[in-house]
Amino acid sequence: MSTDKKEFRKQFWSAKKMVGSITPSSRYLTKKMLENIDFNNTKVIVELGPGTGVFTTEIITKMSKDTILLVFEVNDCFYNNLNNTIKDERVYFIHDSAEKIEDYLSKYNLDKADIVISSLPLAVFPSELREKILKSSKRSLNNHGKYIQFQYSLQSKALLKNLFNQVKISFTPFNFPPAFVYTCSK
Repeated sequence: MSTDKKEFRKQFWSAKKMVGSITPSSRYLTKKMLENIDFNNTKVIVELGPGTGVFTTEIITKMSKDTILLVFEVNDCFYNNLNNTIKDERVYFIHDSAEKIEDYLSKYNLDKADIVISSLPLAVFPSELREKILKSSKRSLNNHGKYIQFQYSLQSKALLKNLFNQVKISFTPFNFPPAFVYTCSK
């Protein structure tokens, strides 16, 4: 078992309310999460809850040289690991809560995000925190922006449909556990 997988399991057992799975996301889920992003025309991406950085590293590989990536991680271990291993001047690691997206867009002189991509385990969050994060995500998006979220159930479907004008759901069975991907537009 890789060091990333061991650390992920350790963090799952110690921080169950913030880590949603016992294993990192698969390459199949990564592909499904990123397939609706036009990287050639995306200038600001916000990632919420990257964990070990499975999506982060693929986003960095695909994004343009003038794209900015803001990465929010509250877990100390995951944050320190990402901040110490990924060195890219286009990426800002933020050790703070996802509900503060707008504050950090402002701090880095960025108007709006084109994409907010989230691995946060919304189903285990208290409803007030979940709503704050989702509303902040929506407000931080430009008019054509997308909010992309994966979950292991359809529990968030009604909440996302009430918040966004359009919600498309896809499924990837080739992940453990299998996952639903929500692609939401304003």
